[in-house]
Amino acid sequence: MYNGILPVYKNRGMTSHDVVFKLRKILGTKKIGHTGTLDPEVDGVLPICIGPATKVSDYIMDMGKTYHATVTLGSSTTTEDQTGEVLETRQLDNNALNISEIDKVIATFRGTITQIPPMYSSVKVNGKKLYEYARNNETVERPVRQVNIYQIERTGDLVYENGHCQFGIIVKCGKGTYIRTLATDIGKALDLPAHMSKLTRTSSGGFDINDSLSLEEISQLHEQEALQEKLFAIEYGLKGLPSIKIEDDDMKQKVLNGQKFFINDFDEPISGKIVMLEARTEKALAIYEPHPTKTDEIKPKRVFN
Repeated sequence: MYNGILPVYKNRGMTSHDVVFKLRKILGTKKIGHTGTLDPEVDGVLPICIGPATKVSDYIMDMGKTYHATVTLGSSTTTEDQTGEVLETRQLDNNALNISEIDKVIATFRGTITQIPPMYSSVKVNGKKLYEYARNNETVERPVRQVNIYQIERTGDLVYENGHCQFGIIVKCGKGTYIRTLATDIGKALDLPAHMSKLTRTSSGGFDINDSLSLEEISQLHEQEALQEKLFAIEYGLKGLPSIKIEDDDMKQKVLNGQKFFINDFDEPISGKIVMLEARTEKALAIYEPHPTKTDEIKPKRVFN
């Protein structure tokens, strides 16, 4: 049985669930899960957890992502991307926009920003996904969210075509960021209708698109019994968390038994989730977190037996 994290290249036209479904058939196992949905018209890296590694999928999703997107100024859509119906248009003549003004606007989106998720999204309101409301032509108040943009900058020249202006951006961001909303918000800041016309995820959870494998390559490696060596260990998916190396065998056994500890049992400061590693092999033993009611204790969140 496979155990590890596999960065998969998802083609446009497939859902993330399609990828999981096909992998289950290829590998003959049901214990497979993805680490963050990619819309059907988005391509790029999709980290997949297989076997016991599914226990760390949430931590991979928390580690941040990088996208290359195309912003199109001159029209907005119902979905905020190229797949939706056009809501508003504004004819843009060649060289109508000031490139330095665009760069200044883009720079204002660095840091912690406020986003309102698009109606065509899987964010739930009152137990129902927003896209379900949208498809029924229902309106509902959408939650305001804070997201983190670590890097955002223009990556190419302005291109004018058919009354529109396009340019590329690279975005490094935290969990829950909608790049199509970012594109429309850039347009609003320029007082122009806008949408995201193309998107590729180039990294996710520390996994790069250059390391990702297509479904065809995965199928071939599986048949050749050479796939396991391409999988990343569980520990790779936990590198976003601080860690403590356990050298004492008795302490190691207590960790594996899921025993609680006092925070002052360790020299390292502990303020949140922390990974317990076996010192010699650096294998993950468990994930611990602060006790909810006893401020001087930590308790196991997940044990890797």
